[in-house]
Amino acid sequence: MRKTLLWIAAMTAATACERGDAAFDASGVFEAKEVVVSAKVQGEIRAFDCEEGDIVAAGDTVGFIDMTQLSLKRDQLVASRRANDSRRLDLRSQIASVSQQIANARKEKVRFEALLADKACTQKQVDDIGYQIEVLECQLAALTEQVGSANNAITEQSASLASQISAVAEQIGDACITAPIGGVILQKYLERGEYAMPGRPLFKVADIGDMTLRAYVTADQYNTLRIGQTVSVTIDGREQAYEGKVTWISSKAEFTPKTIQTKDERQNLVYAIKIGVRNDGAIKIGMYGDVKF
Repeated sequence: MRKTLLWIAAMTAATACERGDAAFDASGVFEAKEVVVSAKVQGEIRAFDCEEGDIVAAGDTVGFIDMTQLSLKRDQLVASRRANDSRRLDLRSQIASVSQQIANARKEKVRFEALLADKACTQKQVDDIGYQIEVLECQLAALTEQVGSANNAITEQSASLASQISAVAEQIGDACITAPIGGVILQKYLERGEYAMPGRPLFKVADIGDMTLRAYVTADQYNTLRIGQTVSVTIDGREQAYEGKVTWISSKAEFTPKTIQTKDERQNLVYAIKIGVRNDGAIKIGMYGDVKF
């Protein structure tokens, strides 16, 4: 009986070898979402409190660039806007004198019309007062338009100054060096005391919480894969399997990269795929991973 069981086990192993069963279907390298943060304003880096390997959260401030000149420029613009607004004319006070003259002339006209009814004055006197009222009303309209135009110019200039103040305030905000995503600092390009220029890289951060395994599959495997498919992922040196999901499948074949292994290395054309894996801290960027479909 024992010989029979050993013979069955041997035959099973031999059959598996004949089928070419492998421990994995594809292999690849783990990647992470990396962001290179560059300076948005120029100036001396006054603080840069992060080092390679530090863990940061999205929105964390890790340093700032000297903003003295920007602050002085903002204060100057604010003072200019206040001075400009102080020149605004009060329409009511500007037209008060002419308005009063019109009111008096209208009362005078009413009085002369009553005198005319009693034949105590002439029609010409009444008409002259009417002409005077028309002239005063024209003066009032012209003065109102003049004050309105002057105030409109002041309003436009204040709006321009307000836009400049907002732009400088935004630049002051850009002087703060922040992490756009949460993750680990991979590389730091500048140090405190160095001079930053717009577009010059400051540091690189990578989100290592969610890793991506880029692997390559053959045409036969390609036809069996779909987006969202759950696969099993293992890493070198650990028996623990991670659950992964296929997040991307290339629609274009390419030649097999020399550093990538596939189930059938004799095939030259392969398709790239990406598999999302939640990292527990053991997966590192550049580490090899194996996939079982």
